[in-house]
Amino acid sequence: MDFSGRSGEMVVFASVAEEGSLSAAARALGLTPSAVSRIIARTEQRLGTRLLLRTTRAITFTAEGEAYLRGARRILADMAEVEEAIADQGVPKGRLRVSAALGHGRLAIVPLVTAFSARYPNITVDLTLGDEVVDILGGQADVAVRFGHLPDSPLTARRIGDTGQVVVASPDYLQRHGTPQQPEELLQHNCLRFNFRRAEPNWPFIRDDQAFSLKVCGNIECSSGEALAQFARVGAGIARIGKFSVAEDLQRGDLVPLLEAFNPGDREPIHAVFVGGSAMPARVRLFVDFLLENHRM
Repeated sequence: MDFSGRSGEMVVFASVAEEGSLSAAARALGLTPSAVSRIIARTEQRLGTRLLLRTTRAITFTAEGEAYLRGARRILADMAEVEEAIADQGVPKGRLRVSAALGHGRLAIVPLVTAFSARYPNITVDLTLGDEVVDILGGQADVAVRFGHLPDSPLTARRIGDTGQVVVASPDYLQRHGTPQQPEELLQHNCLRFNFRRAEPNWPFIRDDQAFSLKVCGNIECSSGEALAQFARVGAGIARIGKFSVAEDLQRGDLVPLLEAFNPGDREPIHAVFVGGSAMPARVRLFVDFLLENHRM
């Protein structure tokens, strides 16, 4: 690599920060320590300020050095992203970081990732399952699969499906506490609820074409639909969750649907969220298109 230009200087400076010393950076870059020192000195001379403070034991950055390092890393990342996007037009490759909710990821995304990887073996899919909202703009993921209505943001979202909701309980719970016949009877039951901010505090119902909602209560709250389904399965209470997460339980009879005559039929959208634009890597575009074509829910 040519280290004579400004981008080369940024590479050297960022390497010194990453490796912790001039000699370690020199080894990583295939240069001599004196060559690294000259490049740093040239950069400082051109900028007219000291970037590094060097002692025999350690290297520290000045305030100007910290600012230069942040900018250099951002510019180098942008350059790499543009080059990857262009190179990907031939044979898509590289690492694709995907984030999905635990329950939906296990039931729907894992099988899709398996099929996607078979079609594109040069793309390494790094899948993280969890119910936290990752920072895509901050680089924590390339694609996130999210439920519900999305807030305004500079991200691009493609709707890949939706899911209905169902009120469920275990036969054991119903035997001990009775089966509610009217929505208002839920106020006498232990209702299991979501605890994240976008969760609706009330459960919606419909009767005689009139929509209404009830503020239910209970002694267990959770961020995971799969965990709420498990709580309901072991008889902890009544839950209202996505049908996809309890489809197998309903088929086996481990859970029983309740108050279906009052189900409003509301649907929760499912989106693939990512950073769009002309520099979007081909692997991201291919994965989003794959979800659009193959996601079934």
